[in-house]
Amino acid sequence: MTSASGGAGMVDWDLAVATATRLARPGPEVTRAEAREVVSELRRHALEAEEHVRAYTRMASSSLIAADSTPVLVVDRPGWVRANVAGFRTVVRPLVEKLQARRTDTPGAAVFGTIGEKATGVEIGAVLAFLSGKVLGQYETFAPAEYPGPLPSAPDSPEGIMDSPRLGLRPPAPGRLLLVAPNIVQVERELDVDPHDFRLWVCLHEETHRTQFTAVPWLRDHIQSEVQSFLAQTEVDPLALLERARGLLGGRGEGERERERGSLLEVVQSPGQRETLNRLTAVMSLLEGHADVVMDGVGPVVVPSVGEIREKFQQRRALGAGRLDLVIRRLLGMDAKLRQYQDGAVFVRGVVDRVGMEGFNRVWTSPNTLPTKEEIHNPAAWVARVTP
Repeated sequence: MTSASGGAGMVDWDLAVATATRLARPGPEVTRAEAREVVSELRRHALEAEEHVRAYTRMASSSLIAADSTPVLVVDRPGWVRANVAGFRTVVRPLVEKLQARRTDTPGAAVFGTIGEKATGVEIGAVLAFLSGKVLGQYETFAPAEYPGPLPSAPDSPEGIMDSPRLGLRPPAPGRLLLVAPNIVQVERELDVDPHDFRLWVCLHEETHRTQFTAVPWLRDHIQSEVQSFLAQTEVDPLALLERARGLLGGRGEGERERERGSLLEVVQSPGQRETLNRLTAVMSLLEGHADVVMDGVGPVVVPSVGEIREKFQQRRALGAGRLDLVIRRLLGMDAKLRQYQDGAVFVRGVVDRVGMEGFNRVWTSPNTLPTKEEIHNPAAWVARVTP
């Protein structure tokens, strides 16, 4: 069964893209000449960052995955939205099929399903619109083998100079790196830092993610398997979800509710999903923390103003943009992501201090050598378990 938009049912993905594009805030004002210069410099920095990251981490592309098989795209905010919707469609397909199976057994579900597809499309579009103004870069792990839909037309604006994730073309495996140029320019202006240094600094972090996935060929499949496991356990009974939400949000003291209420995802998690999510949280903490450590390790050598950039950027992370922004971040679980940076970086530094970079790189041997959620907070325990 497909939706009216031609994609998998339960979500009108075309409406999600249209909503996000309409609601997304415009990027900073730049001329076409400035936009071309930013795009060109980001591409150069991405290539330069690749050399620095591989030398520092001592990680080389796997013989199974060529380094140039994962392209670097400099995109605008609508381009970032289109790329992520394509990935979402791939990741959530098992859940969509599960929901569709339930819907076919419910009288009148077809009519209400169409309404639900539109409503969900608008909701996802609103979330993507918010995030499209926050993300500086992203390694798109779940880029589908082939994107459905027509080729987008490039807008006649400075942002139109950016690369566009081309729907309908087959991207190389296993993913691709997106750099969101308008957001990078906006943040470097807000922080009042050297733009050339800041762009390279961002590329160091994002290039680390590309290196992780090209040097460790099993990593993408492992994460995708965990995500699919999480989705397969999703409860599709509305009454069961309501009961679980009542149990989470009610009947506890305010302090206990505040500690347990992390994001909207927690409302719908089963015990099995929490176990899966603990494993996913650990591996994402590892990846984000590793990228932060590499960025700080390489930065002092190649980014002259890295101290100023790091200090100002950390302040920006901590403060956010305002009360409403903080509420939305909390609901979307973005606070948890910030903790992943911090916890993961502490783990990586703790292991490297004990066994060096070569010893730390044992973490990439297999899924069994990944840290558990408990080991993320106890590097010595991981060292004792994994390294001789």
